[in-house]
Amino acid sequence: MQRLSIFPAALLSLALSVSPAHAAEPPQAWLASWTASPQAVWRTDFLFPSNVPAVLQAQTVRQVARLSVGGPRVRIVLSNAYGKAPLRIGAATVALAASGSAIQPGSLRTLTFSGQPSASMAPGAPLVSDPVELSVPDLARLTVSIHLPQASPVSTFHWDGRETTWIAPLDQTQAARIDDGPGVQATTARLLLTAIQVEAAPGAQTVAILGDSITDGASASMGMDARWPDFLAERLAPHGVAVVNAGISGGRLLSDGMGDNAIARFERDVLAQPGVRTVIVLLGINDISWPGTAFAPREKRPTLEALTNGYAQLVAQARSRGVRVIAATLTPFAGALPGTPLSNYYQLDKDALRQQLNAWIRASGTFDAVLDFDALARDPAHPLRLLPDYDSGDHLHPGDAGNRALAEGIDLSLLFTNQSPRPAYKAVLK
Repeated sequence: MQRLSIFPAALLSLALSVSPAHAAEPPQAWLASWTASPQAVWRTDFLFPSNVPAVLQAQTVRQVARLSVGGPRVRIVLSNAYGKAPLRIGAATVALAASGSAIQPGSLRTLTFSGQPSASMAPGAPLVSDPVELSVPDLARLTVSIHLPQASPVSTFHWDGRETTWIAPLDQTQAARIDDGPGVQATTARLLLTAIQVEAAPGAQTVAILGDSITDGASASMGMDARWPDFLAERLAPHGVAVVNAGISGGRLLSDGMGDNAIARFERDVLAQPGVRTVIVLLGINDISWPGTAFAPREKRPTLEALTNGYAQLVAQARSRGVRVIAATLTPFAGALPGTPLSNYYQLDKDALRQQLNAWIRASGTFDAVLDFDALARDPAHPLRLLPDYDSGDHLHPGDAGNRALAEGIDLSLLFTNQSPRPAYKAVLK
């Protein structure tokens, strides 16, 4: 593994006129502690079903998300990124999660938006809630409930949520649980909710991970927080470092896939997230392997130069914002997706391009550091294949054990600097 020198990002300070009493108090900062990157809902003729209704009306959407770093206050971010019309939010709440759709007694908080209990999301825009007093520990699971009173076309989602989302009739944002009544639907996609932020101490930081289905967790166990960014979050939380997952299943570096290309969405999904100081990039396998498959039967495969130029663009965007970039090599995928409509996803010439790209990632000096996931995940006896213990069974995606191995194989000193370990944040429920 190549480890390049790490330099702390320059800090830009703005002098403010404050009283001496306030000057002695360090300001609190908002920190991205969980994200799910928005995608446009695709047409019904796509290879995979969207698993979401076409319209929501007089319904409540409830979903659970596990934070990385905790804090004394939280706020949420909703997204209408691909909507063509305003979207009305009638009510919203947040609470500490219990089992299923249930919430912990005494933890329910009503959310407001600019001081109001309801709001309208402009087309193409996010909506940030007001902060709410809710002391949440590191790695807490939160339940967010959102009521949509009007007919609301579902145009923005996150397809592979790895959690259950419940859709129930009427306004049930205050309900103790919503999965036990009539008319309740369930999906594994995420709707509306795109980020949860916590109030953190000055200097707290976030590691963002930009990736595809391997990062999004396509074969991780449902509801078990078993994606490799989840395991990394468990390692980093004691250091006061958050982890956000900006993976999209079917994501690509250069071309749109099951979401916008990574260069186009990098600003929104990574650089604009508060507290991001480092980004890990694990992308390119779909750029290499989609062309010629049922996903993109007439597309041409990108050249090595096109791929490396794409990576260089990510680095240029990141460094203009003082964000460090760490690249991970692409993992083995021989024999990927057998017995599916994508059984030609793997071919020897595709693998040759993967290995050329990995060699460039290791040796180019483009990145602040390199994580050699290829070396970590491959079978020594068959280096073009995943180690059987790490293979989910489809020969492309790691299973839970493989995800844990990727996270535990990372030298944490590569991910942050000048960050002393702190005690885990202990919530006090008021």
